Amino acid sequence: MSADGTAPQAEVLSIASPINLLLVSVFTFIVYLQFRPKQPAVLPKAPPPVVFRTFIPKTLLEFNGENDKPVYLAVRGRVFDVSPGRNFYGPGGPYENFAGRDASRGLAFQSFDREMLTEDLSAPLDDLKDLDADQLENLQSWEERFSEKYLIVGKLVAEGDSEAPKS
Repeated sequence: MSADGTAPQAEVLSIASPINLLLVSVFTFIVYLQFRPKQPAVLPKAPPPVVFRTFIPKTLLEFNGENDKPVYLAVRGRVFDVSPGRNFYGPGGPYENFAGRDASRGLAFQSFDREMLTEDLSAPLDDLKDLDADQLENLQSWEERFSEKYLIVGKLVAEGDSEAPKS
């Protein structure tokens, strides 16, 4: 008993102490962050489907990367979509001469000059019969690289060929 005749007061721990209120607030905030509504995931727009088709030199020419078109080039009659390499094969790239064209002869000669391209798009396709062993090896190497890296989207045939698309 104390001098005034009352029992000593026990210290009462308060649940509402400042530290407890702070901890409850932090816990509530963390729970809110975990369970709050989230924005639905937005998937990127899928590229348009690519259909394997037959090209003639005149129809292949429009796929040179200009006006946001894909970039295609042909090697030994197989048409590759080289759009992922637009910086190389598209407008302004070092190999832009090959965009929308048959690049076989230029690749075989390791030359990216316009002289390597067939000027007359109505002419028969280059048969490459005059290439020597080294040039054929160069061409084979390029063709393998394209096959590993790019999608084949069609084949190139001469205008007037039985497989050529009808206009």
